[in-house]
Amino acid sequence: MLGDWLSLTLDGDVPGEREGRLPFGRYIMHGPGILELRPAACQDNARGVVLSAGIHGNETAPIELIGELLARLESGLLRLGAPTLILLGNLPAIRAGLRFRHTNLNRLFRRDAPLPEHDEGRRAATLMAAVDAFFARHDRPPLHYDLHTAIRDSRYPRFAVEPFDESATTDADQWRWLAAAGIQAVLHQHRHSWTFSHYSRHYHGAQAFTLELGKAQPFGANDLSLLRPMQALLEALVEGREPPGVPPQRLAFFRVARELMRESEDFRLCFPDDTPNFTEFAVGTKLAEDAAAGDCVVEDSPLAVVFPNADVELGARAALLVRSAPPPEA
Repeated sequence: MLGDWLSLTLDGDVPGEREGRLPFGRYIMHGPGILELRPAACQDNARGVVLSAGIHGNETAPIELIGELLARLESGLLRLGAPTLILLGNLPAIRAGLRFRHTNLNRLFRRDAPLPEHDEGRRAATLMAAVDAFFARHDRPPLHYDLHTAIRDSRYPRFAVEPFDESATTDADQWRWLAAAGIQAVLHQHRHSWTFSHYSRHYHGAQAFTLELGKAQPFGANDLSLLRPMQALLEALVEGREPPGVPPQRLAFFRVARELMRESEDFRLCFPDDTPNFTEFAVGTKLAEDAAAGDCVVEDSPLAVVFPNADVELGARAALLVRSAPPPEA
């Protein structure tokens, strides 16, 4: 059953609630795209693990990776040892092969803000409630990896975004695990961003990251061999054992210097559309023109650009501008 869960979910054939047995536990389908795995016995080092994918519907490699994970659990090749919540994000967008249908789902995970009355708004409410209930049920250290792929090439194809929260700190082990899992760079956010991983960090104190795992491709076009180290990390977490680790000095660290916002319809980025993430620009380079905000020019020291997208909605972020940062203290 689990091996078919992804395809059944995307076909709309999964009922609202269904339970079944696994070789080392059981599963509960709480609703479309919401699958909880409960081990028969939790390992001592087990965390409460949330793995999410498809928050943007055209990012398919993480969905395929989770499909392989579920197939190995169902066949008994993996021994379930940690409570785990598997979430598929924007189901209509996944079915359509689109990033989103109405608005970017990964900007809506905030409790004190009204949600729009459309697919993404309703799905954000459902996913937040699922995470809240899961962490309340399981008295384990909370962890959330939100798995993505980027829409463009990158100097570092696999990188982590650490959500901002003034009261939460990242465990040193996380850097070791991510480095061993093939992550090449880390971007520290500088303020609240209301993404899904930020939700778990801010409201639940979870160890949480947005993990970019290469470039977005259609289903069937992903080279999952590049993600075998990440697969090893996910399998260790689901089995409730200590993941492999290597020195975090392998990671390049960056910190957001500023956000580049689109303030008017007359807005453009002053570099090619295919510019890779983490491309660095020298002092004096004009990065953007905006009829309302004026020109954005690099000052003081070079800046690198991450997630540039000129076609965002008015008032939305068109790029992050970042600088190198020292690694966190051990």
